Amino acid sequence: MAQVLEFKLPDLGEGLTEAEIVRWLVQVGDVVAVDQPVVEVETAKAMVEVPCPYGGVVTARFGEEGAELPVGAPLLTVAVGEGAEGHRPAADPGTDGGAARAGEQPGAGERRSEGSGNVLVGYGTSEAPARRRRVRPQGRASGATAGSGTAGSGTAGAGPSGAGVPGRANGRVRGAAEPVDGPVPVISPLVRRLARENDLDLRELTGSGPDGLILRADVEYALRAAAAQGGRATREAGPHPDGTVREQALAATAGAAATEPAGVAGSAVPPGDVRIPLKGVRGAVADKLARSRREIPDATCWVDADATELMRARAAMNAASGPKISLVALLARICTAALARFPELNSTVDTQAREIVRFDHVHLGFAAQTDRGLVVPVVRDAHARDAEALTSEFARLTEAARAGRLTPGELTGGTFTLNNYGVFGVDGSTPIVNHPEAAMLGVGRIVPKPWVHEGELAVRQVVQLSLTFDHRVCDGGTAGGFLRYVADCVEQPAVLLRTL
Repeated sequence: MAQVLEFKLPDLGEGLTEAEIVRWLVQVGDVVAVDQPVVEVETAKAMVEVPCPYGGVVTARFGEEGAELPVGAPLLTVAVGEGAEGHRPAADPGTDGGAARAGEQPGAGERRSEGSGNVLVGYGTSEAPARRRRVRPQGRASGATAGSGTAGSGTAGAGPSGAGVPGRANGRVRGAAEPVDGPVPVISPLVRRLARENDLDLRELTGSGPDGLILRADVEYALRAAAAQGGRATREAGPHPDGTVREQALAATAGAAATEPAGVAGSAVPPGDVRIPLKGVRGAVADKLARSRREIPDATCWVDADATELMRARAAMNAASGPKISLVALLARICTAALARFPELNSTVDTQAREIVRFDHVHLGFAAQTDRGLVVPVVRDAHARDAEALTSEFARLTEAARAGRLTPGELTGGTFTLNNYGVFGVDGSTPIVNHPEAAMLGVGRIVPKPWVHEGELAVRQVVQLSLTFDHRVCDGGTAGGFLRYVADCVEQPAVLLRTL
């Protein structure tokens, strides 16, 4: 007899609590093999193909493309074992709602699955986890349609996208007069923070996620509803007998100030204006840059350097036999040599312990612009690689970044960042330190300019170098010494021979 197993969004590591469904790779009714990728999701750090630990027939999908799901939320259900073919939908195979009924779920002692050995963080595939029945406190509505005996048919499990608008149909905003018993059904700390910063009581909401889970979309919908009323207000949505949707704004508590929640000012978008959600990679970049500006007292120094000899040295290397050497690899080699002389800049500040932590290794990040936004892949142990090995690793990580295949581990753990913004055709910039690192070297474009060389005016290949650094880890003398050494190596690459 076939068993219907539920596959939940696994923990993708690096503290990530949610992911956005980018593209489904299977349809309801498809036969999947063990470890076959079934969905492509985007986290705040990378695009990931999630493999399913079960082999069988897909009986339901949870969530439309574009929906955000928290870790632990159902992704799909799979019928495995004998009779699995009988679980193919007879009609409407595109329906993604929860087709798996509660009665189809086997008991904890009945589930066994084939071991694949392919394990993501937070779940294993050697055996399906025992299923526990969730006990809902009385008084809280389920995420499924009231009166339904199934997990849902067209809206359940689809999260905010189930009805097209968060907080409607399978999730609504409660009025202040409807208290909720028991713990607030929230997993994501981001959702809690958003509610806390906007003085929103999560107990007044009923989530649109699985089992009434409150999602970020539910909080944002409540804030928009409050802003539309000019103060603290909530909305109640429900289907009329004639099929329309009732939206009733409940007045704010008597005497409360009519203040608009922070972050939702100007919610009424004028015609022609566009709102772009800060989520995924863009949201992660925004959070990190804002945190860097808040916490790091940075300063920037810069210098122009004659890169003519560096360009000639690279041309000579590439004229010889062997793999070609990239310019960014040579700049990275110069960075690692400079950090060996000035280790203060290869560090971080532990604010809780009030200590500066200096690293004994250089994990070199480099800024890469992709279609998904700015990402910073990390070259591990860059100090132990030569120019050829650095060239190869830069090429591999750049290709993975553009294809969206970088793993969270390849995007974290950097100790120093190299930013070659010269590829955008600009001469200079004041980079923002890549938190929690202590410094970033910026490199502008290399262009012919008038330059005094050996006492005479000549046309040379000139580049502007800038260093933004955390003033807590060192003073200007150290930062200036680092930048001057980098410039000397650019102007006279033979200086590097002393450290090879």
